[in-house]
Amino acid sequence: MNNILNQHNTPVFDAVKKYVAENTLPFHVPGHKQGRGLKEFCDFVGKEVMAIDLTCFEGTDNICNPLDVIKEAQELAADAYGADHAFFLVNGTTSGIQAMIMSVCQPGDKIILPRNAHKSAIGGIILSGAVPIYIQPEVCPQHGIALAVTPETVREALEEHPDAKGVFIVNPTYYGYAPNLKAIVEIAHSYGVPVLVDEAHGAHLPFHPQLPISAMQAGADMSAASTHKLVGSLTQSSLLLLKEGIISPKRVKGVLNLSQTTSPSYILLASIDVARKQMAVQGRELLERTLALAEFSRQEMSKIEGLQVLGQEMLGRDGCYAWDPSKVAVNVRKLGLSGFDVETILRRDYGIQVELADLYNVLFLFSVGDDQETVGRLLRAMEAIASGQGVKNVTKLGTHLPETPELVVTPQEAFYSDTRLVELEESEGEIAAEMIMAYPPGVPIICPGERITQEIIEYVRVLKQEHCQLQGTEDPYINQIKVLTRHFVVVQPNNVAGSAG
Repeated sequence: MNNILNQHNTPVFDAVKKYVAENTLPFHVPGHKQGRGLKEFCDFVGKEVMAIDLTCFEGTDNICNPLDVIKEAQELAADAYGADHAFFLVNGTTSGIQAMIMSVCQPGDKIILPRNAHKSAIGGIILSGAVPIYIQPEVCPQHGIALAVTPETVREALEEHPDAKGVFIVNPTYYGYAPNLKAIVEIAHSYGVPVLVDEAHGAHLPFHPQLPISAMQAGADMSAASTHKLVGSLTQSSLLLLKEGIISPKRVKGVLNLSQTTSPSYILLASIDVARKQMAVQGRELLERTLALAEFSRQEMSKIEGLQVLGQEMLGRDGCYAWDPSKVAVNVRKLGLSGFDVETILRRDYGIQVELADLYNVLFLFSVGDDQETVGRLLRAMEAIASGQGVKNVTKLGTHLPETPELVVTPQEAFYSDTRLVELEESEGEIAAEMIMAYPPGVPIICPGERITQEIIEYVRVLKQEHCQLQGTEDPYINQIKVLTRHFVVVQPNNVAGSAG
């Protein structure tokens, strides 16, 4: 990118502030007219917020064909992240992940991806008509956590499926574990295959040397980075990043224009602009403080009897080439509690909400918005929970995760097929037409086109008993699931890399 770009500039933010300063009388959408038409809401969020809720016109540019301030802001973002192109997203990283897949896959094309990919990747596969070739991430059985995939696993998948149109990688995982991304990129590129990276939890990676390498630093072709998660922009704002070479930027923009709104929120766009500036200018300093707070919390919680804090000891394991220490994961099994139990207690009794809970762990996310006060409150709450519970030295639940079910038809075919509703408890052997996942992290337990097993039914039953937040089915209580009306016996061959199918 152009070295003369000034990362202190915020073109979109400046444009909306200029509009407000000019005291322009709006005879355009949105209909609340700078908050006057929605007074109750305006009184709560403030007149300034409502005033910059604008639309596309001269001076604010157009996200579908940016030529002015959005174009300039995207160039600054690309420069900050070491990309050739950046696209602002207001439909979340979900839209970026789906755009990546649709940019490289046509109906029937294969894409290699880890089984612990987010549900948005399955959505992209359904939209594109691609055929998923699942590779297994490494698993830490002690904590019941899926880690990253290894370069060797990716190489084996490409040897078996050299006609794949893309390799999709998660960097880092929800828990902060990162693969050897540079090695994976080198392997994929040796086959002429692009690497697409779900960097929903990695928008901060380029800005501190203690963090895992980012997708663009590793030479990946595309990545989708949730700037709202750890960089500070507003929820639903994100970036899609591209390195030129294998994938055409014109193709990417064409895909985005199929699905991205023509009425973007300028509040969200401006927040990306300012968050990018903050990280480009002050990122290392801010993240230094964040990582110090996270490490302090990790050390203090390690002293609390009954808590086991996951940390640097995971490094070097298969599937944990690098690690993001801003994620503090705590195993609570020795308290005789599930992670869901601890999540409930923290919210109900201490007014603290965790980022994620699972059967065995709770995950605390530290960001540039934390300080000594927030950390102190968290530590006092965890100490109180542990002291009140006492160490039981019991295993409340097993750590076994269900095996990947067999894929019988493509997710797109399953999604559009004729279906019927059955009781989940009676669905063994049926072909799912919808997903079931715990959210967060949003990783599917069953995907459209896969055969439902008794192991999956039992796993979902355990999650429901633990009051896990499950979703994906039309039935909000996950008592029923849509399945295909047709019955299949023959499994589509080679749907899982490394297996005979």
